Amino acid sequence: MAKIKEFKGLRPAKDLAEQVAELPYDVVTVSEARAIAEKNQYNFYHITRSEVDLPEGTDVYSDEVYDTGLKNLEKFIQEEILHYDEDSLYLYTLVMNGTAQTGLVACVNIEDYENGIVKKHELVLDSKAEDRRRHIDVLNAQTGPVFLFYKDDGKKIKLFEQAMSIAPEYDFTAKDGIKHVLRRISDKDTIKQFKENFSDEMLYIADGHHRALSGVKVGMERRRNNPDHTGNEEYNWFLTVIFPHSELRIMPYNRAVTDLNGLSAGDFLKKLEENFTVVKGNEGVKHHTFGLYMDSWYTLIPEFEIPDDAIEGLDAQILQNTILGPVLNITNPRNDKRIKYVGGIRGEGELERLVNSGEFKAAFSLFPVKIEELIRVSDEDKLMPPKSTWFEPKLRSGLVTHRL
Repeated sequence: MAKIKEFKGLRPAKDLAEQVAELPYDVVTVSEARAIAEKNQYNFYHITRSEVDLPEGTDVYSDEVYDTGLKNLEKFIQEEILHYDEDSLYLYTLVMNGTAQTGLVACVNIEDYENGIVKKHELVLDSKAEDRRRHIDVLNAQTGPVFLFYKDDGKKIKLFEQAMSIAPEYDFTAKDGIKHVLRRISDKDTIKQFKENFSDEMLYIADGHHRALSGVKVGMERRRNNPDHTGNEEYNWFLTVIFPHSELRIMPYNRAVTDLNGLSAGDFLKKLEENFTVVKGNEGVKHHTFGLYMDSWYTLIPEFEIPDDAIEGLDAQILQNTILGPVLNITNPRNDKRIKYVGGIRGEGELERLVNSGEFKAAFSLFPVKIEELIRVSDEDKLMPPKSTWFEPKLRSGLVTHRL
């Protein structure tokens, strides 16, 4: 089953960790990353979004971007902003609104991804995967961890509690209010216990499908190009943080649409009444109900039987099958420019703002996917509808990097 291992983590000097650590590269735009990095020479976007150090308008997929990322990484090492540990595992704790989740930072074998030990639930876009593949290959490093989880049966609690007694290397609260605590596990016996405890687990990707595939692609390519390949090289492993499923929080991924497919608001509501009880007011979404905001809030309660199917029973798919597709003619929600996806962290107030701005005609609030639903989809080797899950809090890049 799952093979994990310790590694020589590359991480910030203790007094610089808060300044280095940053949100994942793909949750900000180029302009947002540039504005952040310009104010902070230690910010990790200089490495993960290195176009911030190049002229505006630079092609983000140009060789110059990846070369600049490598140059900045080497500079961070030379200036001792980052340093290497001896072989270690790490515990990474995030605290959001008083609730903590703690994961194990470890490397996972690329063969486990290939063999289905690491379960996926999301379609990977070639362009995004190719970008991170090149980034990993040129920098010879995995700069952002893949967010994994395992089915928590309580058997690992004592081992995690034992490791939590280690004094933290970092303990800081970021500007967004999320607390980050990192502990280094260097004791060989404790490392051995963790490796043995995970040897019978299946692992599930929560977030980071593109980072995972990119790491695997680099590893496989280097295998092919290395006639002396043994299987022990660092490129056979990719960087992860592995959490118990019981501690994870999934937020909804809401939707806003630019038009009503030629319908007036009244006609649109009448069409919805063919499948839903439409209640004026925001009664709060529940599993398999939806919120709708136009001029005001409505609650949509299905009048049909919910399918007992891993995909067809998901709220995002129900919305697609009953409203977005047949009523609004949004048949390809992955690419249709008439739809915008809004992470639940922004709240329903963001949906109101989008519609009230006049740019969008309607917005839908969804109940978050249950972790059991995600597990079922993954176990059945199926793919979620696009933009189904939003995990919070986000893992910070830069706290630990894995070099190949």
